[in-house]
Amino acid sequence: MAESAACPAFQLGRPRYDQSSFFGRLRHFVDIIDPSTLFVSEKKLKECIQLLDDYKHDTLPPGVSADQLWEAQKIKQWLNQSHNACVNYANRNATKPTPTSKFLEGYVGAVTSAVSIALGLNVLIQKANKLSPGTRMIIQRFVPFPAVASANICNVALMRHSELSEGIDVLDNNGSVVGSSKIAARHAIMETAFTRVVLPMPIFVLPPIIMSYLERLRFLQRNRRLLLPIHSVVCLVTFGLSLPVAISLFPQMSQIEVSRLEPEIAMATDCKVLTYNKGL
Repeated sequence: MAESAACPAFQLGRPRYDQSSFFGRLRHFVDIIDPSTLFVSEKKLKECIQLLDDYKHDTLPPGVSADQLWEAQKIKQWLNQSHNACVNYANRNATKPTPTSKFLEGYVGAVTSAVSIALGLNVLIQKANKLSPGTRMIIQRFVPFPAVASANICNVALMRHSELSEGIDVLDNNGSVVGSSKIAARHAIMETAFTRVVLPMPIFVLPPIIMSYLERLRFLQRNRRLLLPIHSVVCLVTFGLSLPVAISLFPQMSQIEVSRLEPEIAMATDCKVLTYNKGL
């Protein structure tokens, strides 16, 4: 199999880029959400699947490069994954079963916290008589961020609350389960919650700033109907940039020193560091 110096050796089922570094994780997630995969033809998809099957059975035709194999895996990865509103459920730590009631609690808690904070902030802004109308309008544009951020934290905490009481599996260097750790669960949930705060930050902060300047342009003042499509494009670009950055902050398979875990887990292994699935 031909390899280039800039391309790592292909490993079936493994990420192409180093997951121990932020930029490696960033490149990995940017690769995953690449919109060009939406335009892959059925013929190309079948060719990619066949190429991976050939690799698995050691029957690759001569001249196939590592880059071709990584691209084939990327396309088949797109086929098998669905990026939708169920990402919290699909990418949670699934070592422990979660009852349906927890999902309902997460939904109610997220909606309640978001609506309450948004209404409360709007009331405070309306009562701030010392602020000019223009200042109040700009501040109101930022109200959705704390509302959504708090809803995301509440959602993660409620939907994964059982992990705090039951713990999550921690693994040794061989991938074997050493035990179930509540401390590791707390770290996983805190990292995930922080990611959920960072994710909407650019989406709710940058578009209001950008649009406040664009709306002053004479061209847009004369063509008000263009404001909505331009705002949509700004939001789309911002989300496309913020998503891979936010989910790259922490590795999904995170590590923690055994000395920081429960004593019974430390006594059950000779490893100095254990691994746990943080989820996304």
